[in-house]
Amino acid sequence: MSASDAEVSSDFTPGGADPTDKLLLIAERLPRPVRFLGVGGCGLITDLCIFTALAAHGVHPLVARLVSLAAATLVTWRLNRALTFDRSHRHQAEEAARYAAVTITAQSTSYAVFAVLILTALAPLPQVALLVGAGFGAVIAYFGHRVFAFAPKFPHAQQEAPQS
Repeated sequence: MSASDAEVSSDFTPGGADPTDKLLLIAERLPRPVRFLGVGGCGLITDLCIFTALAAHGVHPLVARLVSLAAATLVTWRLNRALTFDRSHRHQAEEAARYAAVTITAQSTSYAVFAVLILTALAPLPQVALLVGAGFGAVIAYFGHRVFAFAPKFPHAQQEAPQS
């Protein structure tokens, strides 16, 4: 590999800009609910894929959903922290605990709706039950994360730019 090949392989974009920086700039221009829905979409894809794979291998749907929810929660925490909500100015451990409190509430609701549906009307359609439960959980999660988990530690620390 020549020196020029090494330069090209380490440079992903013209001008040497980090692609992550460009993604963050694009995300900052989007209204907060759109960013939340995008992150939620990534979490939902994670949830559906893991759930479907486990269920296809004979894992009971209630157990498969517990595993898939845990994985999706990790994905959405990191993405929401990076893209959706402003910095709270809290220590990451405190923010994670607040995020966990909201997420436990939202995911418990999501799981309860899923469980009721999978054990009754939607037993033959577990992915539909997952989507319905996820919808209920998403509403709780958005408002809980916005007003509690990622709320600024010092209200005046919030940027003056309007947030959606």
